[in-house]
Amino acid sequence: MYSSNLLGFILAMVSSAFIGSSFIIKKKGLRKAGVSGPRASSGGYGYLLEPLWWIGMITMIVGEISNFVAYIYAPAVLVTPLGALSIIVSAVLAHFLLKEKLQKMGALGCLLCIVGSTVIVLHAPEERSINSVEEIWELAIQPAFLLYTASVVAIALVLILYFSPRYGQTNILVYIGICSVIGSLTVMSIKAIGIAIKLTLEGTNQAKYFQTWIFAMVAITCIITQLNYLNMALDTFNTAVVSPIYYAGFTSFTILASAIMFKDYSGQSASSIASELCGFLTVLSGTAVLHSTREPDPPTLPDLYTPLSPKVSWYIQGNGEHWKQKDEDGSPPDFITILRQDHFK
Repeated sequence: MYSSNLLGFILAMVSSAFIGSSFIIKKKGLRKAGVSGPRASSGGYGYLLEPLWWIGMITMIVGEISNFVAYIYAPAVLVTPLGALSIIVSAVLAHFLLKEKLQKMGALGCLLCIVGSTVIVLHAPEERSINSVEEIWELAIQPAFLLYTASVVAIALVLILYFSPRYGQTNILVYIGICSVIGSLTVMSIKAIGIAIKLTLEGTNQAKYFQTWIFAMVAITCIITQLNYLNMALDTFNTAVVSPIYYAGFTSFTILASAIMFKDYSGQSASSIASELCGFLTVLSGTAVLHSTREPDPPTLPDLYTPLSPKVSWYIQGNGEHWKQKDEDGSPPDFITILRQDHFK
């Protein structure tokens, strides 16, 4: 038992290191791809041709596989909190490799996210035993979970179609919100697929059930959506802020989806529920602190793929006095129009 937990602990630590590093490697790949083509934040997909981005993707996949295997050898209350270590890894690496300064208050917000998520997990109810894909399907078509799924899809569509084009470049919660709500459905689908693989290896073929393929299609769709908007978030905002906010949102919505689908909280004591509520509030507080201390990324130099916004400054000369309307950002004007007083006569 102890050797099994130790192996699970080691795998979870390895997973956190790989996942935390993948954020940095992928962002360096995104920056490199943005030099020669449209950036991911502008809807470009040039990063798919960038080897460094794929190294980051492979690093993340290795981390996720390690995390999946860790759940086989150790209980969730041991493995899940260790996932928060990826936040520390990415924040430290971003500070040194990407020169993204992590302020003291940002470090405090990161700590609050970790503590809050840990409290949530430690007081979460035990997971129920699932023996077939059909059993998960019955849970997935419950009215309560169908309502949750419909709500997630509606929220995601509103964020994608309305808020993303208007506020995605300025509000980090837009892109991360899409990843978080969609991620909860990803976990539910991945769990079903994992059970199907496990039962199939044990001799009970689950590929013959149509539910298995539906879960697979949902998982693929959600994963592609998550990766797309996570790339846009990494390409637009500070990595040290993206990582903890994404972790907090993803963890919160995943626990909520699991509670609705598997009725985890039936029979829970009031103290346990209160502790989990405090954990949620701590996570939200940490997210607010991190968001408020975010330093804006330095502006990128315009290139052939970046639309230019012309700025007009007016110089008016009259009676020997000059008046100038300065640009808000203090940058030199692109166009200068000089109007003399005699032009109005």
